[in-house]
Amino acid sequence: MAPYNGVNSSGLNTPESELESLVPVHPTAARRPYPIVVQSENTSYSDEYITSKFTNRGADVVASDGQFIVKPTSKPYEFQTARKVSKTGLMLIGMGGNNGTTLCATVLANRHNISWHTKSGVQQPNYIGSVLRASTVRLGTEPGTGKDVHIPISDVLPMVHPNDLVLGGWDISGLPMDKAMHRAEVLDWDLQRQVAPHIAALGSPLPSIYYPDFIAANQEARADNVIPGKDKQKHLERIRSDIRKFKADNQLDRVVVFWTANTERYSEIIPGVNDTADNILAAIKSSHSEVSPSTVFAVAAILEGEPFVNGAPQNTFVPGVIELAERQKSFIGGDDLKSGQTKLKSVFAEFLVNAGIKPLSIASYNHLGNNDGHNLSAEPQFKSKEISKSSVVDDMVAANRLLFKSPEEGAVKGTKAAKGEHPDHIVVIKYVPAVGDSKRAIDEYYSEIFCGGRSTINIFNECEDSLLATPLILDLTILTELLTRVQYRDASTQAEFSPLYPVLSLLSYMLKAPLVKPGTDVVNSLNRQRNALESFLKACIGLESNSDLLLETRIW
Repeated sequence: MAPYNGVNSSGLNTPESELESLVPVHPTAARRPYPIVVQSENTSYSDEYITSKFTNRGADVVASDGQFIVKPTSKPYEFQTARKVSKTGLMLIGMGGNNGTTLCATVLANRHNISWHTKSGVQQPNYIGSVLRASTVRLGTEPGTGKDVHIPISDVLPMVHPNDLVLGGWDISGLPMDKAMHRAEVLDWDLQRQVAPHIAALGSPLPSIYYPDFIAANQEARADNVIPGKDKQKHLERIRSDIRKFKADNQLDRVVVFWTANTERYSEIIPGVNDTADNILAAIKSSHSEVSPSTVFAVAAILEGEPFVNGAPQNTFVPGVIELAERQKSFIGGDDLKSGQTKLKSVFAEFLVNAGIKPLSIASYNHLGNNDGHNLSAEPQFKSKEISKSSVVDDMVAANRLLFKSPEEGAVKGTKAAKGEHPDHIVVIKYVPAVGDSKRAIDEYYSEIFCGGRSTINIFNECEDSLLATPLILDLTILTELLTRVQYRDASTQAEFSPLYPVLSLLSYMLKAPLVKPGTDVVNSLNRQRNALESFLKACIGLESNSDLLLETRIW
């Protein structure tokens, strides 16, 4: 490739080979030595582990004759976090799609510090949009001044640097990665041009699983790179073999398998087919029609002892898959990346309810023109997305029965009466090819205010879909790897340390429809999800979560 003589930010004509050394590494991509030392009887350090003591405080509440009887509770735990970060591979299902090519190209751009020219000047590679790499957490205050001290979340515990991820994966399209990046039309041309030789070195994605019934018919033209045959057991063994080979070839400690491919239709939950671990394994063996490609990938990762994260809205984790993950003590997380409209909705709906304002209806409209939008133009795939987007306000509504009536006792499950009063909530998604990856979202919040008044708030949001989604994939991968290194025990019994529960609900901040431990409530409030993540990371170094009481500023 011929050198490009561009103009750098200093106005100098600079050969492309020298531009890398002139542009500093962005703070979100910088490497820093692990900076925290907690001096406390609750925290100890060895060469292998950070060990912390933590008291989980709560309250048991019993309603009785119009009174609430509250009994504070506390339970001591110990956490043990392995300090050595695993050499980690990320295997993307949908590697050749918009998200997959964008992730690979931008990681490579950061790894090689490739800056590029735009109409506004020279652009640095960075990890803006990553919660772990580009946001901070409050550690405490400076003695004397009382000023808050913040550090990047990625510095709280040893975590994988995204530049170090080994990249690979599968796709039903066999287009080489440099050409797939060009097809996606997400990244600036000058970045594509410079990163092309690096991404081309990744070759073509591995053949993937293609069951036409599960994705839109309009995807058939892309499906030229599929594992042959209809035997789902053979497909499972092929995917397991791919994971083992990728891990061995790259001498990895850990592989995170991540679904960022097309949204599938929902799988029907059928007793005797996918309701238990043994049944789902038998259903794969018999090639049952309700076993989806994403479920085959999830089962393959679980059986290989590697984490699986579902970044799409379909019900990959049927009950049998969750039971299998429990049995194998293998980690899973999902569902559906929360990047734009839904993230905003989880903040704004909570704001309204917490302000004592009653949302009566929430109407959400989207249009986009990328391949995700093309696939979602089919009704079965749209229904999967509609379900994941529609549940986002449920827990906020349930938290305020002053505004919304409670469910009726004895009401039939699945009826409006059983759910209780709830805002009317509709979601519309349309495919408009001309706008490409630049998604448009319009939300209308129609609410009841003081003494019968009404308020209407409209929000228009335009965003580049894959550039919002990619940092979330990286966050989910990095956080998942960290959670595989954290163990806990009940400090009152001094039992052996055990791994966390297989369903990684701490990933919820990045997901529209968080997968949680069966029988527990889903938390969709973005603020609560963030607080839970911060509190857990601090607990692993023996710190209590910060209080905004700021008592010292309110007393003499």
